[in-house]
Amino acid sequence: MKVYQISYDLRKQRDYESLYERIRSYGTYSHALESTWLIATNETAEQVHNYLYEVMDGDDGLLVTRLQGEAAWAGLRQKTSEWLKSQLASCTV
Repeated sequence: MKVYQISYDLRKQRDYESLYERIRSYGTYSHALESTWLIATNETAEQVHNYLYEVMDGDDGLLVTRLQGEAAWAGLRQKTSEWLKSQLASCTV
């Protein structure tokens, strides 16, 4: 599985629940920071982007970035840190 960081900026309508439902549908996820989620999937970054952007407005911002094995962080919940360590240790190249 590949691990992606999803960062977003909902600007006008701010339909968070529709976006959250899409992110949760991946099954393996963590809500890392207020506007940042992490997911594990076999999809490409473009596929993830396209799927999520379908429920977003044209003026919203969305960044989907693949994480590969190395990361550093501070201030995350213990559960998120453990999830991230586990997923990065087993992610595919």
